[in-house]
Amino acid sequence: MMLNRRVFQAAAVAVIAGLAACGNGAAGDDARTEFEREGDFATGSPDAPVVMVEYASTACPACANFNINVKPTINEYIENGTLRLVFREMITPPRDLAIAGFMLARCAPEDRYFDVLDLVFEQQQAIYQSMQDGRGLQQFQTIAGSAGIDQQRFRECMSDEAMMAEVTAASERSSRDGVDATPTFIFNGELVAAERAPDGSGLVWAADGAPIEDEDGFIPAQFSGDSFERIILHYQARAEGGSED
Repeated sequence: MMLNRRVFQAAAVAVIAGLAACGNGAAGDDARTEFEREGDFATGSPDAPVVMVEYASTACPACANFNINVKPTINEYIENGTLRLVFREMITPPRDLAIAGFMLARCAPEDRYFDVLDLVFEQQQAIYQSMQDGRGLQQFQTIAGSAGIDQQRFRECMSDEAMMAEVTAASERSSRDGVDATPTFIFNGELVAAERAPDGSGLVWAADGAPIEDEDGFIPAQFSGDSFERIILHYQARAEGGSED
């Protein structure tokens, strides 16, 4: 993951200093945390000790991999009140796929945004195949139907220029944060990215460049439920005054 840290840190400071605004998330209210801003989608308690910001694209294979393999663990900590997930949209190639995926998620009722997003990630390969076969939006229409979005609403969403402008603006805000790779993760205001382990043993997750370590050692930089569970517990311990640094 490549990131202009100086640019990102400046943006993060601005958010924490008071630029945060109402999220649009599945929580269904105007509650927000210091790490959120207008245009974000969020789910989970605003009182959760750990806030994870994810920058991702519906056209990104690595993002789909993360969603399929790690999201179930993330959901467990959202449900028990430990974690709040804040999602920021980014457009990556192929742009048409990315934009359509986000527009479909926005087309759903507000509290179903993440449900539809999950379906888009799960069906990403089928969407690619549909596009290669010249069937355009057919797979998106299938997803819409399974999410309870009727054909008229689907057509309206896919041609909604205002919604497309909102998705584009959200992606541009993410780019201005200095994020240039997806997925990118921020935990409680700290960039968490893969770095070389100090002992040369491989890639580990690091917070702003410093390897994250718990009682079991460095946390492997893997898209696995175990690795992200350890990251979440690390930040929970810190937030609740535990011994982890």
